[in-house]
Formats: sequence, C-alpha cells, structure tokens
Amino acid sequence: MSTPGVDPRLLEVLGRASSLELFQLSAVIERLLADPKRILAVRKDLHLGQVVSFLDWRDGQMRTGTVVAMKDTQVTIQEEHTRRAWTLPYTAVEPPQPNTQRATAPEPQPLAPRASRNDFRCGEKVSFEDKYFNTVVGVIVRINQRTATIDPGDGTTWRVAFGLLRHVVDI
Repeated sequence: MSTPGVDPRLLEVLGRASSLELFQLSAVIERLLADPKRILAVRKDLHLGQVVSFLDWRDGQMRTGTVVAMKDTQVTIQEEHTRRAWTLPYTAVEPPQPNTQRATAPEPQPLAPRASRNDFRCGEKVSFEDKYFNTVVGVIVRINQRTATIDPGDGTTWRVAFGLLRHVVDI
C-alpha cells in the first residue's frame, strides 16, 4: 500500500490498526480539524484573489489555485491548471506565511462610455446586430427618448437602443 505524500512508516502502523481504532482516530482527527482555532489560524492571512497551495484528497498531491470565495468553515479555490473550483475546509489549505504582503488587485479598466441619444443625429449611417447576430446597416430616420428608428433600406424599420448602435464610416 503506497500513498504519495504520506510517510510509509505511518501507513505501516495504520495498516496494523483495527477498524475500530481507525474509526476512533478518524473521529479525533475530525474534531481537531473542526477546531475554530485551527480554522482561524489559516483564515486570518487569506484573502480573495490570493494564490495558495491545497491538498487534493484524491491523490494526496499539493495543488495551486486562487481563493475565489470564503465562508465560515470552507474556502473555494479555483485550481490554476484545470480551472476547476474546489470547496475545501480551511485546514486543507497550506497556511500562507504570516505578515506576507497582500497582492494588490489590478486597477479595473474604466468602461467605455455607453452611447446616448446625444451621440446620434437623423440621417447618420449606423449599424447594430439583430437577435441572430446578423449585422444590420441603416440610416437613422427618427430619434426617440431611448431608441432610434433605423431604416435599413429593405422596407423594414427597427427601433434600437442607443447603446447597441455603432457609427458607420464610409471610406
């Protein structure tokens, strides 16, 4: 019997234990792992977006991921390579070094301003995508409070919100 990451001498001793002794040991370990002091010891230095190491209980290997959610007794980590989300007890996470500098989140990029009524005039050529993602090109024939009426020249008209319109430049 070989388990990666586990001392073979420990496995040998546990292999000789009775089922009742293993069950008792399991109950004691569960109580120790659920101790709030142990949870706080790991949790106090964790923050969202932090890269941490954690134990994959399936194969005993340490993996790396990013903290994406923190609850009372469990943490959710997104694994680096597979992008899989793991919900684990805090005790499965390798505690970060105390007083390590927290990585600052990158500044969010400012969003481009949404187009408004003031950005368009009657007679301008514009385009938009219909519900089937087909690009429709037409001329603004009317400006309303929230929408513009577009005539694509095929006998139909469209009422389109300003945020969905794009100016068309003829070259």
